[in-house]
Amino acid sequence: MKRREALKLFASAALLGAAGGCRPAGRERAASAKAGTTHEPSLEAIGGIAPALRGGAMSMPVIFLAHGSPMLLDDARWVDELRRWAGALPRPHAVLMLSAHWEARPVTLGATRTVPLVHDFYNFPERYYRVTYPAPGAPQLAERLRALLGAAAVADEPARGLDHGAYVPMLAMYPNADVPTLQMSLPSLDPRALFALGSALAPLRREGVLIVGSGFLTHNLRAMNMAADASTPAWAAEFDAWSADVLARKDVDALLDYSRRAPGVQMALPTHEHFAPVVAATGAALAAGGSEVTFPITGFLAGSLTRRSVQFG
Repeated sequence: MKRREALKLFASAALLGAAGGCRPAGRERAASAKAGTTHEPSLEAIGGIAPALRGGAMSMPVIFLAHGSPMLLDDARWVDELRRWAGALPRPHAVLMLSAHWEARPVTLGATRTVPLVHDFYNFPERYYRVTYPAPGAPQLAERLRALLGAAAVADEPARGLDHGAYVPMLAMYPNADVPTLQMSLPSLDPRALFALGSALAPLRREGVLIVGSGFLTHNLRAMNMAADASTPAWAAEFDAWSADVLARKDVDALLDYSRRAPGVQMALPTHEHFAPVVAATGAALAAGGSEVTFPITGFLAGSLTRRSVQFG
């Protein structure tokens, strides 16, 4: 899909969905203010885009990661895998985060300054609500997004902090909270619209921006098995293997038609918001041509949740 076609498709999707979307419920907003901190980053940290890279040879990878629950941060092995992955990546000037936990139409940008986190989960131990992650905002990246997507197609929610799909992996990967981070909503769960949106974001790769899709390739919480010796059901293994094959081969047609073609999809994805970020990430990765596909993290959690994470480039 060419970038001009992607922008046209994205604009159509934005107009169709301009009146819809979802926002954090009142309890989520209360939880986000319950913990967290305000933090004024230094002038050197503000911004989040590298003009010197425009037109240059450098191109950042695009990644999709399995973000886990807030309890991921108690899993030393998983934290180490994420931290090692971040250390092997080029140092980003900013991170653009697309989390499964924020759907809003049109495309909506979160805070461009540091505000309290959105603790969008319930009935967890109190300590998980005291977690903070005061990463600098990225106002210049927000302006760049408005230029790329069209200002009329972009809304703002300046009080919305990072949700757990964003800050949990960021805390593991960049624990010093020193990378400017901007979260952007998913404006649709339609695969073609998501792929087009990702394609429209592709120029950011040459500007030092790490585009991150955060979700889970399989996400059926009712099928979780917390036993230490839990086995992986066939439908989860088959869906994970199918996804890996399609992504490795860059089979866009199959990816966009995953809801009909993928084995075990009804069990793997009772709802589809956790798969959506990998579609957008693939669009961003493939818009400018081929990108090597690798899987830095694999394996299963609670039997059926695949931790498979993807790096393009």
